[in-house]
Amino acid sequence: MVKEGQSMTVRHFLRLTDVSSEQLAELIRRAIELKTMQREGTLYQPLVNRVLAMIFEKSSTRTRVSFETAMLQLGGGAIFLSSDDTQLGRGELLEDTARVLSRMVECIVIRTFEHAKLERFAEYSQVPVINGLSDTYHPCQLLADMQTYYEHRGPIRGKTVAWVGDGNNMCHSYINASLQFDFQLNIACPKGYEPTSDFLTEASGHVQLFEDPSEAVRDADLVATDTWTSMGQEEETEERSQAFGAYQVNGALMSLAKSDALFMHCLPAHRGKEVTADILDGPHSVVWDQSENRLHSQKALLEFLMAR
Repeated sequence: MVKEGQSMTVRHFLRLTDVSSEQLAELIRRAIELKTMQREGTLYQPLVNRVLAMIFEKSSTRTRVSFETAMLQLGGGAIFLSSDDTQLGRGELLEDTARVLSRMVECIVIRTFEHAKLERFAEYSQVPVINGLSDTYHPCQLLADMQTYYEHRGPIRGKTVAWVGDGNNMCHSYINASLQFDFQLNIACPKGYEPTSDFLTEASGHVQLFEDPSEAVRDADLVATDTWTSMGQEEETEERSQAFGAYQVNGALMSLAKSDALFMHCLPAHRGKEVTADILDGPHSVVWDQSENRLHSQKALLEFLMAR
């Protein structure tokens, strides 16, 4: 349904499934090309005089810096707005903020808790809205992950990915990615921390759920994990540490994956908790490339959404 003032041609990026598999493949290809251009010193500024607004209800390092840097390198600018910097914090309707802000800028990134806020904001926005992270999805991180795998090992299609840990927003986006990039996803979670059942049903042909992390990781091409306690769950830290103790990615677990398997973590990481230092800093790990690629994949995304 198109709301008042909204163009029917507005394209949003709230989840990986908002774009086609072909478009995602093109975004990865373009991200690698833009990365090469930057390293060669090629000046490329298709977004001159374009402005990105960034509304963050959750703190961030990589998301904020990568989007602001991306806009600067592409010739545009970015405005950062925390909860205290907008009238949303004083009770203005989300719909009204969307109506006003989207008349002043060319794209909006929102990093929030409830995914429904993103959906509602996008309904009333005249410009593209990007999910910078919600409690349900983290699609921008998956763009960087898929780019990183491609750079190190080629296409991920037909490979086996093991997700170890919480069935959280990253896990949900990996489930989306298994459909869009056509790989097998093995998910190892303790009971009570599984991903939402609707996601599992939708991707039933690509996803298998395990309680034993050893079974999930066996012969995997990629092993990925995340912190055991996400933002907003701090009161559950002790309970979660006990529940996830057997789901640490360590040398013994990685030895069950293929000998050339990659390890990824979206960061920040807690050495000695969800991953040991020897894995995070060792030869399997590509987390630093993965983190850097947030910049390049998001440049490709901003170009795709804005430069036309």
